Amino acid sequence: MVTQTIEKPDIKLIPIVELLRDVRIDPDNSKVTQIFEILRELIVSLKLLPGQQISELEVAEAFLTSKTPVREALIRLEEIGLVHIVPKSGTYVTPVRVDRFLEACFIRLNLEIGAVRKAAQRAHFAPDITRATLRGILAAQEKALEESDFVAFFELDEDLHRAFYELAGVAGVWKTVKGLQSDVIRVRHLKRLYNIRRGPHVINQHIAIIEAIERGNPADAEAALVAHIGSLGQEIESLSRQPGLIEHIETLNNAAARLQGQRK
Repeated sequence: MVTQTIEKPDIKLIPIVELLRDVRIDPDNSKVTQIFEILRELIVSLKLLPGQQISELEVAEAFLTSKTPVREALIRLEEIGLVHIVPKSGTYVTPVRVDRFLEACFIRLNLEIGAVRKAAQRAHFAPDITRATLRGILAAQEKALEESDFVAFFELDEDLHRAFYELAGVAGVWKTVKGLQSDVIRVRHLKRLYNIRRGPHVINQHIAIIEAIERGNPADAEAALVAHIGSLGQEIESLSRQPGLIEHIETLNNAAARLQGQRK
């Protein structure tokens, strides 16, 4: 087995007031939803570290709002496992847990097998819409890869997988999947920081899934998806080839307490 040696990215504790300094919310839309999405993105991108405290007051002041929508957004974040609210203490970003990552990979694989099979079964009802939707996202993702825009590449990857559920007629299931993917997204972000990228390979795998759906072949769509996402055993093997990544996750989970202590 070949082991990859990886240089660890720097770990920096950035106060939340600095992270939110130039962020604004739209007063005409739900404050709770906007605050939830902004904080979620800061957590999954690891700008907010595991263990870092999130002050309701500081967030409310940053967004020029009361603490009520902030509190409601934090409750939603706790429901998807990204923060832990400790009574009379505060709200803290949860650690990155490899076991939750593997469980989420297993759940997603099995739900998405059903989605691509159903999408393939339904493809003949609206072949033009199916092709335009999937090929449009794929073309944009190929462009993002050419431009080394890995943030856009990841967002388009999410768009494509969401489209599988939508074409299957089970768009609501994607919301369930997303709610379970917090640790998956954080681990994927770490892989990007470690320069563990499979861009061209991912594109080819996406093409295989799309072609199977367009042909209306559920079995081929399932096989292509499994090859793309990988089984739980494959994910475990992949992590075992990157011991530096696992070690960094452990360091990351303990960094906030250490760095916060240094700032006092």
